[in-house]
Amino acid sequence: MRVLIACEFSGIVRDAFTQRGHEAWSCDLIHSECPGLHIQGDVLAVLREGWDLMIAHPPCTYLCNSGARWWKQRQQEQEEALQFVRRLLDAPIPHIALENPEGKIGSAIRGCDQLIHPWEYGEPYEKKTCLWLKNLPFLQPTRLMGQRQQTCWRMGQSKKRSRERSRTYPGIAQAFAQQWGALL
Repeated sequence: MRVLIACEFSGIVRDAFTQRGHEAWSCDLIHSECPGLHIQGDVLAVLREGWDLMIAHPPCTYLCNSGARWWKQRQQEQEEALQFVRRLLDAPIPHIALENPEGKIGSAIRGCDQLIHPWEYGEPYEKKTCLWLKNLPFLQPTRLMGQRQQTCWRMGQSKKRSRERSRTYPGIAQAFAQQWGALL
């Protein structure tokens, strides 16, 4: 299966699919942090290259509820971010999962199909994540964790804060690859 991981610089999701024998490519404007199949550039330019599945992680800077207090001053940026999301969701790829925190996508485009948390996939963290799905079943929890931390909210200010907050937890990446990789 050919898998495109849109807007991923970490390689976490790409590598989870690669380990299961799929041809998985990450694509981001910046270079990949680890070796592997990576396209450095605009993902919109490669959407028509015969992918079977795309998992998209569009930047949430202008979309998530945690930035709602700035939405009024950033309407142009927000509209551009929403247009990018629409193009990803409308891509000519048979199976699509788009993930983002709760926010503007749900009210401007459509509500999410599923809400997941890292603690449902063996990670001891709280972080509400919405999934918009096209021709994919709901992701099933793999390992529930009792004790949970809210690491995203506790991160101090730094130049790398947005990058660190945007990473997909390995347990969720493994669930994507195991469940959706086996399905297709």
